[in-house]
Amino acid sequence: MRKLDTRTIIVASHNAGKIREIADLIGPFGFSAKSASELNFEEPEETGTTFEENAAIKALASAKASGLPALSDDSGLVIDALNGAPGVYTANWAETPDGSRDFAMAMGKVETALQEKGATTPETRTARFVSVLCLAWPDGHTEMFRGEVEGFIAPEPRGTAGFGYDPIFQPKGYSTTFGEMSAEEKHGWKPGDAEALSHRARAFKLFVETCLDA
Repeated sequence: MRKLDTRTIIVASHNAGKIREIADLIGPFGFSAKSASELNFEEPEETGTTFEENAAIKALASAKASGLPALSDDSGLVIDALNGAPGVYTANWAETPDGSRDFAMAMGKVETALQEKGATTPETRTARFVSVLCLAWPDGHTEMFRGEVEGFIAPEPRGTAGFGYDPIFQPKGYSTTFGEMSAEEKHGWKPGDAEALSHRARAFKLFVETCLDA
């Protein structure tokens, strides 16, 4: 495992929600970070079939474009009754004809698909959020960190916090969806904490423990 010997990195993302969450997580560690979006880097085509492949594509593109280490996230919602869909195509389900993303529409697609499968009880609507962080260096070296959180799909969206599919994902053991949680409740984590809740925070915990002298 390679240690990160700088606190200057690129957040390899053009997704405002992801950039915000990653910034919240890395902020306490004294990072100086800019996003690929801020730097106007071209958004690479995500041609992978796994979260790991797509995370590497994004991180390596930003690392090579900047000459600095880059941290990317590829994440998605995996629903058992839908055979793992939308999975790596989570963002694609929200795409509209004009190229924008409508997650209210995407959550509606999920509910329609579940109803078609007869999945109407929590036991038949099990799901997990998956996040894979990739830390890449300009020389092509990468480190991967995978975090998952189990839960189920709520029957209707609840809450306006977070982003994406957060309003329909209710983590196991909680009565609220991610959309009803504050940022601190959803992914607040710091060294010394035994656990992290969100998939992204769990992946970030592994990143800290592996690559940082925190």
